Amino acid sequence: MPRILTVDDSRAIRMIVSKQLQPLGFEISEAEDGNDGLSKLQGAHFDLVVLDVTMPNLDGPSMLAKMREGGNKTPVLMLTSESKTAIVTMLMRLGITDYVLKPFQGEELKAKVLKALKLPADYTPASAAANPSATPAASAASAAAAPSGGERVLVVDDMENVHKKVRSLMPAQVTLDATLNATEAMTLCRTNKYGLILIDAELPNTNLISVTKQLRLLQTKTVLVAMALRTANNVTGEMREQGFDDVLFKPFTNEAVEALVDRCFLENQDLLSVQENFLRVAGFHGREDKMERYFQRLLAKLKEIVAKLAEACFDSAVLDATALPLAQPMRAAQFMADVARVAADAGVTVRVVGSSEMAAVVGRFEEAKSLCLFQTVEEARAAA
Repeated sequence: MPRILTVDDSRAIRMIVSKQLQPLGFEISEAEDGNDGLSKLQGAHFDLVVLDVTMPNLDGPSMLAKMREGGNKTPVLMLTSESKTAIVTMLMRLGITDYVLKPFQGEELKAKVLKALKLPADYTPASAAANPSATPAASAASAAAAPSGGERVLVVDDMENVHKKVRSLMPAQVTLDATLNATEAMTLCRTNKYGLILIDAELPNTNLISVTKQLRLLQTKTVLVAMALRTANNVTGEMREQGFDDVLFKPFTNEAVEALVDRCFLENQDLLSVQENFLRVAGFHGREDKMERYFQRLLAKLKEIVAKLAEACFDSAVLDATALPLAQPMRAAQFMADVARVAADAGVTVRVVGSSEMAAVVGRFEEAKSLCLFQTVEEARAAA
């Protein structure tokens, strides 16, 4: 497994580099400046260093010079915001393998890293190649089960204690990124999609109106919420005038955060995606005591779609239910029985894609045994 050291004073950039490269199976370590980077290099072997040019204490070129002086020949991929020929020439003379201009796209970074490591452009993790179950269908199922942008939260606050508090109140299924200032937040928003962004209403040296306008351009569907102290003033009104959708008052309470998560992720979640007669269930991302509402809304959506399929003269459909939560087996079994009933009433044959655990759940209800269950989408489609 290739080991990569990313050296950048911006935590947001380090997070982006890690996020883009970890799915390739690489082991990523981080350093916040040149001195920290040199220390990490002394303690372990790395196959590549992703190095920022401008950093406090010890910048990228100085760190690279010290590496080479000490006999360290690890390939270096330099991150720079300067595209001038003189700057690039200077970096090449220092012995870098290649460079990436900021702001960069994830695909560009991955391509440059693979090239620097002398790996093929279609490289996949060795673990996936060695795992016969890692078929396209299995990969698609994994992707469907992974959190999408709709279950990702960004917290922007100059106090790390606030980050920790919000994390402690969020459901475990929600992915949370945190940053200390608006500049790093913008960088993260160019790479990730967020369902909710929480911003401190008194963020130092920040024009909130300008920030909310920029975020609206980068994140067109996100919910922007200001974190503010409750005062005698009309804080909610003031924050909405500055571009926010709502306010989360400090000190935070479990009830307030739970209500916000429900509004952003459960109520707005697209529970059932449809492409012709192929349906895919979205996973549940919330507290377990909210699961009943999830099943109710999912069933209502399913009824609506199956009715439309029948009207369009489809006599069969494939339902990918690999992401259906099985934490409450009897409730999941009841839902599958409801699926069978809805399909029978509409005269539509539904072929369900699910795991062996799903098969065991379906077997608990006599009414659900009429469903055709398959391990992969390809098998279900072939049976049609």
